[in-house]
Amino acid sequence: MKSHVPGLIVLSAALAALVLVAPPSRAGEEEEGEVIEFDEANVFFELNDTDGDLGIHALIDGEPWKTLEIETPNGQTNLLIHVRGRLRAQGLTELFFESAEPTFDELPPNRFFRRFPEGEYEISGVTLEGDELESTATVTHLIPAPVGDLAVNGTLLPDSCDEELPLIGEPFTISWDAVDESHPDLGRTGEPIEVVRYEVVVEREEGEPLSFAIVLPPDVTEVDLPGGLTSEGEEIKVEVLVREESGNQTAVESCFEVD
Repeated sequence: MKSHVPGLIVLSAALAALVLVAPPSRAGEEEEGEVIEFDEANVFFELNDTDGDLGIHALIDGEPWKTLEIETPNGQTNLLIHVRGRLRAQGLTELFFESAEPTFDELPPNRFFRRFPEGEYEISGVTLEGDELESTATVTHLIPAPVGDLAVNGTLLPDSCDEELPLIGEPFTISWDAVDESHPDLGRTGEPIEVVRYEVVVEREEGEPLSFAIVLPPDVTEVDLPGGLTSEGEEIKVEVLVREESGNQTAVESCFEVD
């Protein structure tokens, strides 16, 4: 009987040579795309303490993208956007949204916070070139306390615009008490916070639009309103927002009548 061993040796050598010169596999040819961070990737809460409502907001900005997703810490998708048609070829860059803000009668704060838990929210996307965009936003239930003693020219304003309004004449100086703790009644209560800014918005309730807005550093708790913007008998609304370092912010609103 003839032995087949020499043939096997030749075949094995041929296969070895083939392996040595064979080109890399398709998987080896495809390199992973670059992972790029967003320029901005913020998810935060806004409380209107006067009206009693909470909403979730987000501000995302970066390279042009065709797909965007936000995931909660437990891996649930909160937002998924696939850009279509000619807009997909153009791409999107900046996205800002505000959720609906039902009152606490419809959505109590404890249910709201269960719906949007604390933790790292993953924000991911795909650029027009196919690279990955990825950042994380830290979401916390640390909500700033509302500013206290909101006043104009030293006159305290009522808790809402539905109450009897004080008569106040120009020039106007708006003032309030500094905030250094979280909200006393909702979220993580009574904890120290780091305020990063105040924002003051002044509007005319009726007639010609009036919009005055200014952002102030955390050590400034009063601002002068430019003269000549109001007339006698007008109702003016004042809103003061306090923003904590996480991005969470709390607003209070009140009104006065121009004397």
